[in-house]
Amino acid sequence: MIRVLTPLPVLLPLLGAAAALLVGGRHPRMQRTLSVAVLTAVLAVSVALLLLADAEGAAALSVGGWPVPLGVVLVVDRLSALMLVVAATVALGVLVFAVGQGAADGDEETPISIFHPTFLVLIAGVDNAFLAGDLFNLYVGFEILLTASYVLLTLGGSAARIRAGITYIIVSLLSSVLFLAAIALVYAATGTVNMAQLAGRLAELPEGTQLLLQSMLLIAFCIKAAVFPLSAWLPDSYPTAPAPVTAVFAGLLTKVGVYAVIRTQTLLFPGGALDEVLMWAALATMVVGILGAVAQTDIRRILSFTLVSHIGYMVFGISLASTAGLAGAIFYVVHHIAIQTTLFLVAGLIERQGGSTGVDRLGGLATASPLLAILYFVPAMNLAGIPPFSGFIGKLGLLEAGIADGGWLPIVLVAGGAVTSLLTLLAISRVWSRAFWRLPAQSPAADTFDAAAADAGPDLSPDPLPGPEEEQEPAGEKLPAASARADRAEARRAAWERHTAVATASAPATDGPGDDEGRERPLRPLPQVMVASTAAMVTVTVALTALAGPLYGIADRAAADLLDRTPYISSVFGGDMP
Repeated sequence: MIRVLTPLPVLLPLLGAAAALLVGGRHPRMQRTLSVAVLTAVLAVSVALLLLADAEGAAALSVGGWPVPLGVVLVVDRLSALMLVVAATVALGVLVFAVGQGAADGDEETPISIFHPTFLVLIAGVDNAFLAGDLFNLYVGFEILLTASYVLLTLGGSAARIRAGITYIIVSLLSSVLFLAAIALVYAATGTVNMAQLAGRLAELPEGTQLLLQSMLLIAFCIKAAVFPLSAWLPDSYPTAPAPVTAVFAGLLTKVGVYAVIRTQTLLFPGGALDEVLMWAALATMVVGILGAVAQTDIRRILSFTLVSHIGYMVFGISLASTAGLAGAIFYVVHHIAIQTTLFLVAGLIERQGGSTGVDRLGGLATASPLLAILYFVPAMNLAGIPPFSGFIGKLGLLEAGIADGGWLPIVLVAGGAVTSLLTLLAISRVWSRAFWRLPAQSPAADTFDAAAADAGPDLSPDPLPGPEEEQEPAGEKLPAASARADRAEARRAAWERHTAVATASAPATDGPGDDEGRERPLRPLPQVMVASTAAMVTVTVALTALAGPLYGIADRAAADLLDRTPYISSVFGGDMP
């Protein structure tokens, strides 16, 4: 039964994408229904695979009936099945959100004839990467999802999106070329790319050759996973895309890189030669990422930097190379996929409700939309690791694994993880206090002007800008002192506009201090489908807490299988290693 279901998470989205493309823009309702039905079926199949893999163990399918290792092999074990389930869950939630956005906006942000087929191809690539039993098929999975992501990232064709897309494409191509070169060297050294077979053959190579191959693969995957110092591309690439695209990118794409690191480090290179390097990379990723988040004033950029930062927790668990560490990393990957996707969907609702994602331009959202405040508050507290949410459980498991290791470097990472969690709370609390808790009458524009004036110094900002009700001197009777004050006021207004543009990553605002229209912006109603899909994702994040015990049990058993390696190899070769 498990072998019959194994190819469906890849096959169904590809067939669905072809059907959606044939339907095109002539029947948008049919295309939406088809896409949702396909991902619902993928989710059902993925849940069945997880239950079967947990009960019966790993299983492999040789596509086309070719003898192993000549053909393409798809392998389902506890780890890959768990990743399939969480990927299908968030993909379905994001797709429903996109359907609601398209219905509300006339598909301006996500053109339906392009978006749906491309989105399904993206999910097929993600699932193929999770099931790949050889390095080249893993590479193919990456290329499928990256090709689809290039299209999704540049939807709308704005200058900012094209610029971000170019950066993303260059970095992705660099990592792909490095990955392909590593695959070529692995094949030249061992005569195979099948990972079950490589588990035995790589150990026979000289240590220097093993270290070279491990380093090349690790660098390629760390670029895709946004591990510091290879993460600078992410905060500038993700925030420019439409909300559903950013959400699925943040939730899934970097985690495919993390999955590849877990799989190759445990199956191909179990010796731990680069574990200490990974620990330092994890610490730097956590600290640098969260410091970047604290420095931001745009919600999407804050979330992008926290995304980078929390990748460090996963790398920390991988670097420990213990059952407890890997179990914590796997649990945290599942948690973070759901939380990060949900928060980016909430950011899309915030932008729709308040007209911006810049915290200096928002205020009073808790009063204007209490439901939106709840939708933000719950996953934000989960991200920060507040008890009893799943974020706290995952971090606690990782910190306990680090302490149990007993080394001084893991203890340093434990301290770094605790500090990162506190700074995460600070970053998301600032969003809450400014965007939600602050009264609408407390003008964000005035706050921004005061900040700009303070930055300019006392000599450049001795007087506030005149309000609209203040009397203006006749143009012909200006005294030299009054003229100088007016010049300084104009300079301060220009500085305020530049400050606002930088702080909100948008064009200079037309409403400044003294403009009544800038003080209270009209609130746009939130489409019910978008709110419902986001609420469903928030429910999923809460369910992770309620089901933390069984979920952590699966993660623990998956970690034990990864360190044992025998279940994976036996599923491919039946226990006989060629």
